Amino acid sequence: MARLRVFVNERPVDVARGATVRDAVAALDHGLADLLATAAAYVTDGVGRQVDARDPVGEAGGVFRVVVTARRAPAISKEALRRWPKAELHVHLDGSLRPATMLELAREQHVRLPADTPEGLTLALSVQGVHSLEEYLTKYQLTLAVMQTAAALERIAYEFVVDLAAEQVRYVEVRYSPLLHRPALTLTQAIEAPLRGIERAVRETGTRVGLIVCGIRTLPPAMSLELAQVAVGYRSAGVVGFDLAGAEHGHPAEDHRAAFALAVQHGLACTCHAGEGDGPASIHQALQSCGAQRIGHGTRLGEDPALLEYVVAQRIPLEMCLTSNLHTHAVPSLTTHPFRRYLEQGVVVTLNTDGRLVDGVTLTDEYHLAHTALGLGKDELVRVVLNACESAFLPEFERVALVARIQSELEKIA
Repeated sequence: MARLRVFVNERPVDVARGATVRDAVAALDHGLADLLATAAAYVTDGVGRQVDARDPVGEAGGVFRVVVTARRAPAISKEALRRWPKAELHVHLDGSLRPATMLELAREQHVRLPADTPEGLTLALSVQGVHSLEEYLTKYQLTLAVMQTAAALERIAYEFVVDLAAEQVRYVEVRYSPLLHRPALTLTQAIEAPLRGIERAVRETGTRVGLIVCGIRTLPPAMSLELAQVAVGYRSAGVVGFDLAGAEHGHPAEDHRAAFALAVQHGLACTCHAGEGDGPASIHQALQSCGAQRIGHGTRLGEDPALLEYVVAQRIPLEMCLTSNLHTHAVPSLTTHPFRRYLEQGVVVTLNTDGRLVDGVTLTDEYHLAHTALGLGKDELVRVVLNACESAFLPEFERVALVARIQSELEKIA
């Protein structure tokens, strides 16, 4: 009888054609196969999607991973995780619009979009199937096309906060680059407009919001410095941080060090996209040349053991985004994502969406994915929620109060 070679937990096993996924697991380890009959374990495919152990393995070369749930506890449903209080530190405003709003703004501004229904636009903006970070970023050209008026920015920021509040997000730091709204708006106008929308939403929802402004790696460093000079004037009005975003490879962060230095000098916290489209040297540069207090993504940190040890020792948080990293090919599959490994090694990891619309995820989805694809149990997920709260760009007394509030809520429902 013909045999098929598949891979279970990265080890090759040979099974008969027509064998089930459970048969393949049993060929590796009968004990693991027995766990599949209970709530103690489940199987994911090569990109981290849960599969039914009774399904056939299909063709040769299939990749499967058995996830043993923490302490053999019952699985946590997505609806239960939606009710958890949460915090998010890495999400782009221009990646998180409502499709229906985009269509309305496009009609008002006479902007042509690739679809005329919310469903069609969602599909057109999806980054599934892109081949690189650079290709991923092209989707933002479509959203930015309808964000070139103050009224649009104010509305989008307002709706963004309302949407997160409905998902029980108690605190969020949202980022964008005012530089990408010129020449239609001045930097001052491009900062004040979303702040107005945020202020209105905060009054209505109670969700706390901080705004992070982003320099762009591919633009001249002088523009980043100009942005920092304007942004520090809003330090007491809701702008909490400075960031550097955009295509990473070939565009070193150290070129923008003057902007970071000015931001720090005037009391803005700093984060920096690094270690996503380039290697650990990019993370080192963000920390040492730019003084970043957090790292956006940091997926490739583990390639430099000494740097990993430093990040653990200094408790430098990583703003990690599971689905986005898969879309940009920062990782080949969800099951190989280093998030859980970093957590176990003592890194302060946080979960984030990156772009709610373009990546097609909510923060609840990311927590559920960490639970189902990476096997994080309740205690680990609670730790990740608190990591985000403890890493917020807030004054210490406000950060302590946020942690206490979230911890109290979690103790009641988690």
